[in-house]
Amino acid sequence: MKADKRRGEIASILVSAQDAVSGGELAARLGCSRQIIVQDIALLRASGYDIISTHNGYVVKKTPLKERVFKVRHTSADTADELSRIVELGGTVVNVFVWHKVYGKIEGKLNIFSKRGIDQLIDGIKSGKSTELMHITSGYHYHTVRADSEETLDRIGKALDEKGYIVPEI
Repeated sequence: MKADKRRGEIASILVSAQDAVSGGELAARLGCSRQIIVQDIALLRASGYDIISTHNGYVVKKTPLKERVFKVRHTSADTADELSRIVELGGTVVNVFVWHKVYGKIEGKLNIFSKRGIDQLIDGIKSGKSTELMHITSGYHYHTVRADSEETLDRIGKALDEKGYIVPEI
């Protein structure tokens, strides 16, 4: 894996993590040494990430990434296309959530930033392990998307809208 791609994955993992992530865990997930992780963390800090080291691992205090929530609606057949449009334009799909009239907000963490992540999600759904949250709200759902700039988020929104996935605001 190229260094810039690895640093992007480290940033994505840390930004979406609920708890500290150890250097050993990052190294194992990305197939490199802990020393490489230490060097990559230093470069990420230099590029604007506020990464702190704790006794439990690394934590991102704040991120230079921008974030936007998109309300969308489509069929299961369009899920891979929807996610691919986001990822190919430089976005990370942080989560999916729905607003249920009885239970309120129901959320699933995704952290999808690559084709591999999309394939894993689709394989899980096709295998029957689970079904998509959107099925309990007639296809309506939301995605929190992170990207490097507002312009990237605008391009993602435009690509989703061109395909008819964006739900118009009333």
